[in-house]
Amino acid sequence: MLNFRQNDSKLIKTGQFVLKIGPFNVRVDSAIESVISGVSFLYEDFPLLANDNFADYYVRIYSPSGVRRFWRKQVHFAFDQYRPFKPLPYQQALPFFEWGLNWCISGYAHQYLIIHSAVVEKYGRALILPGEPGSGKSTLCSALVNSGWRLLSDELTLIERESGFIVPVPRPVSLKNESIDLIQSSFPDVFFSATFHDTTKGSVALMKPPADSVKRMMDKALPAVVVFPKYQQDKDFSVTQFNKAEAFMKLAELSFNYPVLGADGFESLYQLVNQCQTFDFVYNGNFEKAINCFEQLILEASE
Repeated sequence: MLNFRQNDSKLIKTGQFVLKIGPFNVRVDSAIESVISGVSFLYEDFPLLANDNFADYYVRIYSPSGVRRFWRKQVHFAFDQYRPFKPLPYQQALPFFEWGLNWCISGYAHQYLIIHSAVVEKYGRALILPGEPGSGKSTLCSALVNSGWRLLSDELTLIERESGFIVPVPRPVSLKNESIDLIQSSFPDVFFSATFHDTTKGSVALMKPPADSVKRMMDKALPAVVVFPKYQQDKDFSVTQFNKAEAFMKLAELSFNYPVLGADGFESLYQLVNQCQTFDFVYNGNFEKAINCFEQLILEASE
């Protein structure tokens, strides 16, 4: 099995290939240069599968025909020939691929309980960072990943319903606006895509996942700590125990498929909350304090 780093085939250059991303096989079809080069760079450590392999998701990123090829160029995202979104500006083709793949997984991978959260691992134990946009979860996730933690996911926590283990999907980390410069200046050796401006999320850049996280993407992790982060620049650093009943309700709200799974979703979420310590966390951008705090929390959970 090869990866982008080892393979320079014509299939890749024409934008037709199958990627192994965690538990999923993803067939990518795009003739757009920014998608081909961007995916080749961000996913260069991921396995490439033979083109006749079964694919869980077939995604196509393409420019529409007609006058839109020349005037205010646009790009479409299609999943198995279905177009779930309105077209975006042509320059946003690469992040459109990432956003569209998030939609595919969160909408169809119902073999897992899926929570909108970043998740990282250390000492075999997973730290889950759920949150709405603006909570700072992706920024914290990036800081942790660049400080010795393993990336399991920036966006989607996949919980195996029978075992309760977390299944990694270590894709590029999406950073927005001020977080881009903050992470780049704090960790200058990190690799990023270009920055895409004027998206619905503001300015967006994609951080390349560490090679070691990709190499270990089939290694599951045991959930141990759930932290609800809140970035508040004018507040002091604080971490407080969070009531488990409230944590359950909040995680249910942040789950993509909890209502779909019915009783199985309830049991999976109950098991998760029951085995984890839950905390409310306010930070003002001091990564050193946050990382030291999480290190202590995960060590205590490992005992």
